[in-house]
Amino acid sequence: MTALTVASKGNQAITLPVLLLVHYLNGNDQDVNISIEFQDVEAVNEKTPIKLDWRDGEVLQSAASIHAKLMENKTLHGQDRQAVNEWVTGGRVGNLAPTDFKSIEGPLLELDHHLTLRSYIVGYTLTAADLAIWGAIRGNKVAYAAVKKGAMINVSRWFKWIEETNDWIAPVVQSLNAHAQERKNAKSKEGASYDIALPDTDKGVVTRFPPEPSGYLHIGHAKAALLNDYFAHEMYKGTMICRFDDTNPSKEKEEFQQSIVEDLALMGIKPDKTSHTSDYFQEIYDQCVTLLKAGKAYADDTERETMQHQRFDGIASKRRDATIEENLARFEEMKKGNEEGVRWCVRAKISVDNPNKAMRDPVIYRCNPQRHHRTGEKWKVYPTYDFACPIVDSMEGITHALRTIEYRDRNPQYYWMLDALDLRKPNIWDFARMNFVRTLLSKRKLTKFVDTGHVWGWDDPRFPTIRGIRRRGMTIDALREFILKQGPSRNIVNLDWTLFWATNKKYIDPIAPRHTAVVLENAVTATVNGARQAPYTEDKPKHGKNPELGTKKVAYSPEILIDQTDAQSFVQDEEITLMNWGNAIVRKITHSLNPLHLSLVTSLDLELHLQGDVKTTKQKITWLAKSGQELIPVDLVDFDFLITKDKLEEEDNVDDFLTPKTEFRTKAVADGNLAGVQEGKVLQFERKGYFRLDRAFRHGESAVAFCIPTGKVNAGK
Repeated sequence: MTALTVASKGNQAITLPVLLLVHYLNGNDQDVNISIEFQDVEAVNEKTPIKLDWRDGEVLQSAASIHAKLMENKTLHGQDRQAVNEWVTGGRVGNLAPTDFKSIEGPLLELDHHLTLRSYIVGYTLTAADLAIWGAIRGNKVAYAAVKKGAMINVSRWFKWIEETNDWIAPVVQSLNAHAQERKNAKSKEGASYDIALPDTDKGVVTRFPPEPSGYLHIGHAKAALLNDYFAHEMYKGTMICRFDDTNPSKEKEEFQQSIVEDLALMGIKPDKTSHTSDYFQEIYDQCVTLLKAGKAYADDTERETMQHQRFDGIASKRRDATIEENLARFEEMKKGNEEGVRWCVRAKISVDNPNKAMRDPVIYRCNPQRHHRTGEKWKVYPTYDFACPIVDSMEGITHALRTIEYRDRNPQYYWMLDALDLRKPNIWDFARMNFVRTLLSKRKLTKFVDTGHVWGWDDPRFPTIRGIRRRGMTIDALREFILKQGPSRNIVNLDWTLFWATNKKYIDPIAPRHTAVVLENAVTATVNGARQAPYTEDKPKHGKNPELGTKKVAYSPEILIDQTDAQSFVQDEEITLMNWGNAIVRKITHSLNPLHLSLVTSLDLELHLQGDVKTTKQKITWLAKSGQELIPVDLVDFDFLITKDKLEEEDNVDDFLTPKTEFRTKAVADGNLAGVQEGKVLQFERKGYFRLDRAFRHGESAVAFCIPTGKVNAGK
């Protein structure tokens, strides 16, 4: 049996001509039956996306050889076999395969000239020449776009004529596209594409995650960490280094470093090696001396503000042409950390007026006499990140430096440092940072919020730090899924938190035990006629769909507590459902006599109707027995965003966009089972939402539960 194998990921300008010829033969020659199989690959052999297994055992593995074999069938010849063969097997089909217009412009112009006053390429009927050339154009996005625009009148006319007069062609094109679309849909379900063609991966992959230990990791850092981990460990089975960029002793603390280590472990990220930029201070210092001696750097004492203006306006520093000896002497003073040394910095001598301002003589070393948390008093000069990073990347064998896209203007600077020092150059890949609406990710601004007491700390549930969102109720599995689905795209978008929390709900709903809470303010006591006079309890599942969570005690008594909002929704003689009990009929509703609160319900009389059908009631409410259990006091806490604007611009003052009130606390009581729930556990108060227990119940002290957004509305951070 003859079989055609097509790579659905392959170049359609190569595969579609063969597909059309095979379909034509199958439909017009009763002696031909070629089966067709699609494979989800780019090539079915080493070089080409198509293969033909002929019935006599011959295997054809190039488009040209397949064309020649198929052309042996006279059904494809038309009236002029030689002319048709010339078009199909003479290289013209292959000439239309490249995807750059310059390469195919000549063949298209030749075809346009040939088709002047012609309806078919050869003769007066459809031949293999028409099918193969039409398929090559249709399979090439660049050629197809040119034809659709009508730039070549004769080709466009012929192309449309072939398609309209042969209605079997469209389904063939659709069959090929359907397999491609099926693959895209599958990828869409998985999430983002990681097939970004990182260069030189055959030589091994070593990535690095370089956090500065000057704060806690936030969700933006989490994306960088997870991408480096994914490419190093999952995609290429390489190595990932966690390198602490500890080059600024004024901001860094051991506390921050330890928190980063813990947060990475929580996210399932296990670096193969942990290092510090401070491990290489001597080597980096030596490289700075090398630049100074080569005249590629100079010492500068220009005031910071003046330097900023000069760099912006393209004005050279008065120190730019100092001698090598002067620069080395000033660097030595900086190294001492004395009064003279702190006046100076070292700048790379790259350019004064480069259009890319990152290339305008950037600072590469500063003097800072403050004690370093790792090296103590040894050093008084410290490299900037932009100088240290490329040097240590090269020294540590980093092959691929994954950086957020805001570093793109500094990429030429990164490579300049390496070229100037004659060091090995890693590959850089930019990806978009993860931004969220109404959310600050600036470490400087987050630090200000902490220092001014605007939030409780770095683990505040309103904060986008890993600890903050975990305290709010985000699971690590959901965090990993959401971030990895964003992928290494370079498209900058402002994400909505609703998508983030909707992902989390998938993870917490199956494992969150169900509890009941009633808001204390204006809670209504209902008398349940027909209930047993003595309180009692029954065992009920903690989760109706997950028996592995076990059972809980549900208490029953003649008097129960109901939320005021539920009580106000009842109608006289309405049948309602008391969840976990059964139906009841509302026999009496008593309202407040206070003229200011006439709608307030003060008491209810209910009549049990356990034989009633729960499927027929509109109102299915939660409740709590007033006796037979200890009601547990609990504060239900919800939060709003810290800022009111979706995206703060550079010129915006954050103080002008602070949300006036971001914490909302509701006093409630919960069922007695809550007393046994540990701090940090996720649960659901039925009909109120999902919560994380931030403080467990202790006698004399209420439990505190933080509301977990679910991606519906008001999913604030």
